[in-house]
Amino acid sequence: MATATPQTGHVGLNVTDLDRSRGFYQRVFGFESLGEGTEPDRRFAFLGHGGELRLTLWQQSAGAFDTGRPGLHHLSFQVDDIDEVRRAEEVLRELAVTFAYDGVVPHGEGADSGGIFFTDPDGIRLEIYAPSGAGTAAAPRSDAPTCGFF
Repeated sequence: MATATPQTGHVGLNVTDLDRSRGFYQRVFGFESLGEGTEPDRRFAFLGHGGELRLTLWQQSAGAFDTGRPGLHHLSFQVDDIDEVRRAEEVLRELAVTFAYDGVVPHGEGADSGGIFFTDPDGIRLEIYAPSGAGTAAAPRSDAPTCGFF
């Protein structure tokens, strides 16, 4: 084994419009700006919480996220409780994002964990979930995890 305890560090996403994406991620997730590159051909933003880097955005793409190609399936963010998920849902509805399912759904039939599934301005699939509190809703799929096929 190369490393004993690997952990995910930050996640980097290619975006088409840095200003639009930075505004989206700051509004939805409350990220603060930790740094940025402003040269016309090298624009990027470092975003995080409490000085800890969580997400980097790189303006070096064209078009929309292609779910039919190998690569990122979706990016998931865990929050403390289902009320936080619902607060994020309200903000996302104000931003008129596209949701995969209507409202909070469990991760699977009978699961208590769950959340909301949606896309960012470039069509990147995202999830905000809580480890418990979603079990009262019906699962949109009975044959596979909710987060697997959206």
